[in-house]
Amino acid sequence: MDAVLWEWVNLAARWLHVVTAIAWIGSSFYFIHLDASLRRADGLPAGAAGEAWQIHGGGFYHMVKYLVAPARLPEKLTWFLWEAYSTWLSGFFLLCVLYYRGADLYLIDPAVLALPHWGAVAISVAALALGWTVYDRLCKSPLGRNDTTLALAGFVFLVAVAWGLTHLFTGRGAMLHIGALMATMMSANVFLVIIPNQRKTVAAMLAGRIPDPALGKQAKQRSLHNNYLTLPVVFLMLSNHYPLVFATRYNWVIVAVVLVMGAAIRHFFNSRHAGKPTPWWTWGVAAAGFAAIVLLSAAGPRHAVAAAPVPASVDVAAVEEIVLSRCSMCHAETPVWEGLASPPKGVRLDDPAAIRRHAPLIRLHAVLTDAMPPGNVTGITADERRTLAAWAEAVGTGVVR
Repeated sequence: MDAVLWEWVNLAARWLHVVTAIAWIGSSFYFIHLDASLRRADGLPAGAAGEAWQIHGGGFYHMVKYLVAPARLPEKLTWFLWEAYSTWLSGFFLLCVLYYRGADLYLIDPAVLALPHWGAVAISVAALALGWTVYDRLCKSPLGRNDTTLALAGFVFLVAVAWGLTHLFTGRGAMLHIGALMATMMSANVFLVIIPNQRKTVAAMLAGRIPDPALGKQAKQRSLHNNYLTLPVVFLMLSNHYPLVFATRYNWVIVAVVLVMGAAIRHFFNSRHAGKPTPWWTWGVAAAGFAAIVLLSAAGPRHAVAAAPVPASVDVAAVEEIVLSRCSMCHAETPVWEGLASPPKGVRLDDPAAIRRHAPLIRLHAVLTDAMPPGNVTGITADERRTLAAWAEAVGTGVVR
């Protein structure tokens, strides 16, 4: 029952995280679109930057944005903050449920760095906190006076963190954590900069003072960062399901490419919404980036043992023994690995027929990448991976049936 309970906790946390993320990303994208679509018009109230007319659900909406604040506050003011807070809180809870509780599977790889369980968790928390601190300092430094310069500095910082994390955690853990860091930066932007600045603006108005325009400018910059980081974060959160992303040699380079792709795609929509000339070139950048990711993933696992020459003959019995001894403790009808109530993704590798049937998956997870076993907890060797490579190739060409 303990394993069953944790499985449902995992699912509930994922569901909550997805729902809150949809709410946050949706509102973020909408307001960026609204801000870009504002147009100057005659008759606008004093201090208004522009207006936009929209239609949705059979009704018309007249939106007006003020540069700092209106002359007086309305009785009711809607704040957009819990979408961001609940997304981060549910995501961190999911991180605890899956990665902290299962650090030996998802975070620690002795071939990368032999960390104790508590050490992996401590590094994870420190990386999120320190990463936000460095980013915040960059924004407040002289670099923050120029958006382009700050963006380049932020890009270098994130790629450097991605590279560093691949030398601390498993590939899966590293990719998840660079995504979690960016999500932490985005949530902290809302919690520590955007909302506080908005509260200061409201407080100044209530006190009869003119709000400081710098507060809105700073909040706008952080909001723009959130907008451009959203697509890379979504990609990295999904990447833990795709070993060709996280379990290959150049996974940190893939992060760099995805950052560029995400920024290019967002630039396309931001430009369109602002009524500027359509930057069709951005889709060329995105397509080239995707092609680069495919090529990078073809480089194989970080430790290129699987790419070594394979044996001339295939010993099917030896292959079955490898899979049974290295994989079946999890991939069995009744897993013996603590915390598993059922085989992951319903894949069973506990009999010859099942092993043969799942040859393509074995090749993907244990030959083309080193995603399995997670963290190499069962100690599969380079020779065993070469044996699996030869067998998978023989199965693919029909030599072994």
